[in-house]
Amino acid sequence: MFTITLHISFFLYLLFYTTAAAATIGDTANATPYIPSDYFLLDCGSSSSLNDAEGRKWSGDARSKFSPSNISNTSLESTASKQDPSVNRVPYMTARIIHSQFTYTFPVSIGPKFIRLYFYPVNYSNLDIANSFFYVTSGGYTLLSNFSAFLTVSAMKPAVASLRKEFIVNVRNNQILNITFLPSPNSYAFVNGIEVVSMPENLYIPGSDHQILLVPNQIVFNIDNSSALETLYRLNVGGNEVSITNDTGMFRLWLPDDDYTYSAYGFPPHREVSIQYTKDTPPYTAPQIVYTTSRTMGNDSLRYNLTWKFPVDSGFYYLLRLHFCEIQLEVTLENQRVFIIYINNQTAQRGADVIQWSGGTRIPVFKDYVIMVTDPDGRQSKQDLWLAMYPELDFRPEYADAILNGLEIFKLSGKDGSLAGANPELVLSPLPGPPTLSPQKKNNKKTSSLPVIIGTVVGGGSVLVFILGFLIFRRRRRVKALGSTQPKSSWVPLSDGSKSTKTSGSSLPSDLCRRFSLEEITSATCNFDDNFVIGAGGFGNVYKGHIDNGATTVAIKRLNPSSNQGAREFQTEIGMLSKLRHLHLVSLIGYCNDNREMILIYDYMAHGTLRDHLYKSKKQPIPWKQRLQICIGAARGLHYLHTGAKRTIIHRDVKSTNILLDEKWVAKVSDFGLSKLGPKDVGHSHVSTVVKGSFGYIDPEYYKRQQLTEKSDVYSFGVVLFEVLCARPAIILNFPEEPVSLAEWARNSYRKGTLDRIVDPNLKGEIAPECLRKFGEVGDSCLRDNGIDRPGMNDVVWGLEFALQLQEAAEKMAHGGGGLLPAALASPSAPLLHGEATTTDDDEVFTGSVENMSRSTVSNERLKSETVFSEIMNPAGR
Repeated sequence: MFTITLHISFFLYLLFYTTAAAATIGDTANATPYIPSDYFLLDCGSSSSLNDAEGRKWSGDARSKFSPSNISNTSLESTASKQDPSVNRVPYMTARIIHSQFTYTFPVSIGPKFIRLYFYPVNYSNLDIANSFFYVTSGGYTLLSNFSAFLTVSAMKPAVASLRKEFIVNVRNNQILNITFLPSPNSYAFVNGIEVVSMPENLYIPGSDHQILLVPNQIVFNIDNSSALETLYRLNVGGNEVSITNDTGMFRLWLPDDDYTYSAYGFPPHREVSIQYTKDTPPYTAPQIVYTTSRTMGNDSLRYNLTWKFPVDSGFYYLLRLHFCEIQLEVTLENQRVFIIYINNQTAQRGADVIQWSGGTRIPVFKDYVIMVTDPDGRQSKQDLWLAMYPELDFRPEYADAILNGLEIFKLSGKDGSLAGANPELVLSPLPGPPTLSPQKKNNKKTSSLPVIIGTVVGGGSVLVFILGFLIFRRRRRVKALGSTQPKSSWVPLSDGSKSTKTSGSSLPSDLCRRFSLEEITSATCNFDDNFVIGAGGFGNVYKGHIDNGATTVAIKRLNPSSNQGAREFQTEIGMLSKLRHLHLVSLIGYCNDNREMILIYDYMAHGTLRDHLYKSKKQPIPWKQRLQICIGAARGLHYLHTGAKRTIIHRDVKSTNILLDEKWVAKVSDFGLSKLGPKDVGHSHVSTVVKGSFGYIDPEYYKRQQLTEKSDVYSFGVVLFEVLCARPAIILNFPEEPVSLAEWARNSYRKGTLDRIVDPNLKGEIAPECLRKFGEVGDSCLRDNGIDRPGMNDVVWGLEFALQLQEAAEKMAHGGGGLLPAALASPSAPLLHGEATTTDDDEVFTGSVENMSRSTVSNERLKSETVFSEIMNPAGR
């Protein structure tokens, strides 16, 4: 499905650095690390001094001169109720619990400082961490407002246990840095560690001689020393994590960019390469290893942008610092690699030429851009900040390519001195069903009503303005999940009776979607007995169960806590299927959302998945005519999704394991966890969204553009059609020379007129030539490269029905009413088809970057071990 021919620059790059070790270039003396004049490490809630994993010494704050004199009266020391192995170290071992205003005071020199706050949100001293909301201010700036470390960590992906918040505050007078914690009303504050480190004067708040462009106006934007910044992202693009001890003396953490990027080659680090720092880009700007890793665009540079996406808070200006360094052997002159930089789909820089900017190879340079991120609804929320690059072809560069080595993104304080954003939501919109709260809980009027404090300004150790007013924020239920002994996972369960500030399209109709108690489900499955398991997938195990005193047989799908899927897919499935009823869509009977469980209950499909009857199975092969009828049924189900509702529903995960067969062999499309509604406006043809689906079935146009249409389902269904015909998986691993894409292989065979040679050997003599030609025509049309050239599902249904008519007509002519066609298809099968099929294993999950995969060839080992997409689903049914 994707061609993998590495850009020639990659080979030249590797060749260059294979020999570079013998002759190191440059002088490493100019990379002397920065030595901070102010450096404090405070282990909050501790009475002793301990070293962390990097060997840095943290002083306990209990007897510290930086803590207030009345420390014992206003706060207490505490240890965590449980210790996650990932944070079983200083400073996360203890916490300072704060019940009233509490200020740490640090004597510092004038100039900008890093303030790093460390949080491990678990229960302390019998206090519910879900009720911890507080403010943090410093030097007149509001760093955090009504902040919940618990909600923040719960919403982070990939899942983490702890949080490090980094701010940049400029100390302008009196050489005192105050950091004040203030609990929200009826709440408490906590902190595990505080780090204060000075930095060079003009590192992130540069002087007037450094030009920062405002996007898209292309005018100069000034960041003066009255601004505060929050570090949101600091990335070693194309490389691995750079630890704080490998930074340039300021203990910055540089993370990989893998979680934010799309389709780009990454070059590995080469520490033997010396970077030639300059006055404009001094050694402390970024570590050498950042400039010796990069991402470029590869061979398909004219077909997609080099793209990254970052969630940020709306209502703020953001500073993006892009780090560049040309270290590839073939790029040594101006106009060899020239590209355009886009930020949020707006042009930030045309004619970007790293050699022109820096003056030569191995000389680093950085460029700063500022953009305002607004919310179309006029309220503060999370929005996506996009960074993209594309070759600047108007300059006729020698290489159609772009490059990026490092990236830093900072939030800039507003006019009110605030950096604070809104807390993320803990739960999704509430699901329908009978209330489960007890009468005592229903009548409890003291359920954590949390007012929002409008403004707090603390400076010089005194409070100037504390509370300007109160607004009712929301009712929050106590969350008892943290005390659970269940394993940690990346998903957060929906909470009964909770409310959301976000409105869903509509509540689910209770008459169409029944809510089950956990007791009913455990009874139906004999407490989830393994003997009742009938399938497994990316979502979790599927059990056969009996409800209503054994009168009804159902399929029960239970979310595995370690699954990559969770609350979002759970609610999407319920929201979609509860409103859809069609002969060829699987029926959702109900759901269970008790005690951290997420369970879906469906009609039982006696004959399992379509894939079960095609390959890697001892079941009797399905006859050709019946396969055709199954394909027609599935196509009708998809056609209903695309046209039968007010808005188009795009399934987004069409594959043979998501087509189920009931006791009468009627096909039903299932698994709507990844489904998306089509565009609201008829003037729009697509929905822009991150790529999701199953490897081997994903529409290449959707992948390249991140633009989802109903034609993406058509492409996936085309793969299914050839699965049905050939009894082969979407990626064939046992091809004589190398693995191949079924879609590409089948299309080539159809165009060469040799489709009969790759037909399932079990169908030999069954398929009429006219039927085969029509079936191949339909499958080939579904797999066309451009979505606009593919048929709609209504045309697919018509084509398959015509193929069935051709088959029945041929049978009638040959046998007077039915039976096989003994000599109709007597041509020999291809050598590949002799012997048992080998397929991908049900448990293989592919994640990562698509450039490692191939349209026609893929490394067998990579298929088994490397990654393809950031959110590729298991090829087995979910």
